[in-house]
Amino acid sequence: MSHKLKVGELQEHYLTDEEIWRIFTIVLSTKSVKSSTYKFALLKSLIENLYQVNDNFELSYDQLAYSFTKIYWNLIVHHNLVQQNSNPKKNAKVVSLIQETQQKYSIPSEFNWDKIDPSIQINLVSKVKTTMKANVFGALYGDTRGKFYAFDHKREYFKLNPAVHTFMLNYQRLIVNLTNYHMAAMIEELNEVPSINYLLGKVESIARRTSLRPFEKLLMTYFEESCFYCGKALTGMKRETHVDHFIPWSFVQSDNIWNLVLACNRCNSSKSDKLPEKQYLEFIIDRNQTLTEKKEDSTVHQLMTNYKEKKIIMLYDYSIKNGYDTIWCP
Repeated sequence: MSHKLKVGELQEHYLTDEEIWRIFTIVLSTKSVKSSTYKFALLKSLIENLYQVNDNFELSYDQLAYSFTKIYWNLIVHHNLVQQNSNPKKNAKVVSLIQETQQKYSIPSEFNWDKIDPSIQINLVSKVKTTMKANVFGALYGDTRGKFYAFDHKREYFKLNPAVHTFMLNYQRLIVNLTNYHMAAMIEELNEVPSINYLLGKVESIARRTSLRPFEKLLMTYFEESCFYCGKALTGMKRETHVDHFIPWSFVQSDNIWNLVLACNRCNSSKSDKLPEKQYLEFIIDRNQTLTEKKEDSTVHQLMTNYKEKKIIMLYDYSIKNGYDTIWCP
């Protein structure tokens, strides 16, 4: 059985969009055996890390396990959607691990993932990673016929097929919507909740951070306390200073410091889910160069890992291809 595999080699390097769509459709269809929501959570984890791959299209197991754990914590603890597999008498292993951690540390149900102590996060992610090795990486590998990615449990190495990476960038918005819909439909069936519309909102938001305050403090440490877009001076007051996703979060689906800027309330509100005028792309590239040079700050250095100028340019261009073509300026 493919989920028991410890190593999976890439079976095909050159795939057309048509071939990738055909495989992706099978993954989402009833032809793919889905005894739990694991495959959907791995797809969402991949989407969240699309712009974190290194030059060889590789991701670490820790990166994927962190996103995977966050998704399930917010589903199980924060939204109380406990049943994540088709066996009503037995919890999915990830559910049990999360519930045990919540009980051990008496963590309130209203706590989203990013409110948890980092040491508790690290410990839980390590345990979830072990479960992913046993039940997740090989399962999706089998469904995609070994054509989407390679993996190795011993090296904790995951490599996307470059053709699949490009495909996911080109059709990111559609893939996000399809994955969210099918994951919500399965969770609705397992948990007997009233409406898929109710669930879609929860599934769409489980990767979102509840607070960007830590990023705000870092950005204010190294840059003038002013709005990135209009230049208005910021005092750091809670309602006046905002952290904005330069490329909208609804597209990028992750919180990377190299895509975050300080903004005033007026600019943040009017920009909303729009793409900034292209001149601001040059400004953020210069800003990120400054961050890249802050090697003495280990936190910033880690947050800028795998950042390349070409990534944010690529992100800007692909967001337009995905329908974010309403351009905003203050």
